[in-house]
Amino acid sequence: MARSARPVVHYMATRPDGTVPPTDNYLAAYHRAQGETIPTVNLADHIGQVIDHPTPGRKWYTDRPFGYFHMYTRPGEILERIEDGWPIRLWIVEPLGETGNWGGHFYPYWLLSQQIRVVEETEAWQAFGHRGAQVLAVLAQLPDLARQWATEWAADPERTLRTYKAWEKRVDHTRALTGWASCRAEYSRREAGLQAANKLAGNAAGQAAAAAGADPHAVTLIQLRARCLVAGQLMFDRIRNGEYEQSIRGLLLGAGLDTPAPVPA
Repeated sequence: MARSARPVVHYMATRPDGTVPPTDNYLAAYHRAQGETIPTVNLADHIGQVIDHPTPGRKWYTDRPFGYFHMYTRPGEILERIEDGWPIRLWIVEPLGETGNWGGHFYPYWLLSQQIRVVEETEAWQAFGHRGAQVLAVLAQLPDLARQWATEWAADPERTLRTYKAWEKRVDHTRALTGWASCRAEYSRREAGLQAANKLAGNAAGQAAAAAGADPHAVTLIQLRARCLVAGQLMFDRIRNGEYEQSIRGLLLGAGLDTPAPVPA
């Protein structure tokens, strides 16, 4: 007996205040520069309700900053078009009426409509994919970790530099971050989540290491370590088969460096 297909869930991201961001950030910037206000709607005010788009545009064409509701069936990609990035709120919605997808073959996880029902708010960590909760936990630890790494560096700069350079060389040679992690993220529909996590990790680690007095070279390598760490956490379930893949995952999690990486849940 054939199994029934899993129902498709549609997600929308909003700003932390619940308002829907523009569907086109470039048009939004242009219109704001002309002194215009970009229309929006607050999903938090309409839970359980049907909403018509306040200023619908052409179907399905980006002729204004906010011309349709833009939703995703793969929440790990939802951060790709958010104007201010993380943090967000995440909502489950139901598209109503006519729908479209101008992304076609390349963006099968998009859906566009001009009427939705706001079903409920859901856990925002899903925007980073299946391991989003673990990624957010690591991001929260990064300021303390980066200060610890900077302190260790200052205690023995020459040895630490050699250790980090050897690790960096292996990361670069194997393309652990730019190849393995990024490709597996693309295939598993969490590419935008990985990109956002990398940016957040680099910023958090860089600020903490610089505040701890690390020199610019140390800051750069500490940032790389932080980006690799979150990538290893986010893609832990996708880089796991066989001894070689496990060695790649180990590099991302900091194998060969002194401080043990957080153990994935």
